[in-house]
Amino acid sequence: MTTIAIVFFSGYGHTTKQAEAVFEGASSAPGAKAKLYQINPEGDLPESAWEEISKADAIIYGSPTYMGGPAWQFKKFADASSKPWFGQAWKDKVAAGFTNSASLNGDKFSTIQYFWTLSQQHGQIWIGTGLMPANTKTHGPDDVNWTAGFAGALAISPSDASPDEAPRSGDLKTARLLGKRVAEFATRLT
Repeated sequence: MTTIAIVFFSGYGHTTKQAEAVFEGASSAPGAKAKLYQINPEGDLPESAWEEISKADAIIYGSPTYMGGPAWQFKKFADASSKPWFGQAWKDKVAAGFTNSASLNGDKFSTIQYFWTLSQQHGQIWIGTGLMPANTKTHGPDDVNWTAGFAGALAISPSDASPDEAPRSGDLKTARLLGKRVAEFATRLT
C-alpha cells in the first residue's frame, strides 16, 4: 500500500477544503492510502505525526498564501523538519503542493516555490499538476486548472467567501487530480 501524507495549515477553512479534495484524489488511486495532517494555529503537529510522515511514500504540502508566501504556521513546520532532514528521512519521497489566496494571482507561485525549495532541501521528487490550463473565453472558475497552475494546484477563495463557497468546483477538481497524480506516481515507485 502506497501512503500519502498531506501536511497543511488552514487559517479560515478554505485550505482545509482544498486539502480534503487532494485527499479524495490521492485516496481514489488504486493501492493508495492518504492521510491528512493539519498544522494547528500554533504551528505544531502531534509528535506521532512526524514519524508517520517520515514513513509515507509521498508528502503533499499545503498552505494559504499570505503576503506572498505560506502562512507562518507552515514555515514553523518547515523549520521543524530539519530533524528529519538531518537524517535524510524524506529523501526520494514524492512531493507536491497546493495553495489558495483571495485574489486571482496573489503571488501564489511564491508559496509553491517555497514548497518546492523545501522538497529539494529534503531530496524529494517534485510532481506538478500535469494539467493543461483552461484559458479560453469559454472557461471560468468551474473548469479544471482555470488558475493555470503547473508547479502546484492553485485556488481562489475570495476574501468575502465562506469555505462553503470557495474554493470553487474547478479548483477542487484540480486539487483532486493533483492528489491522484501524486498517488499514482508514488505507487509506480514503490
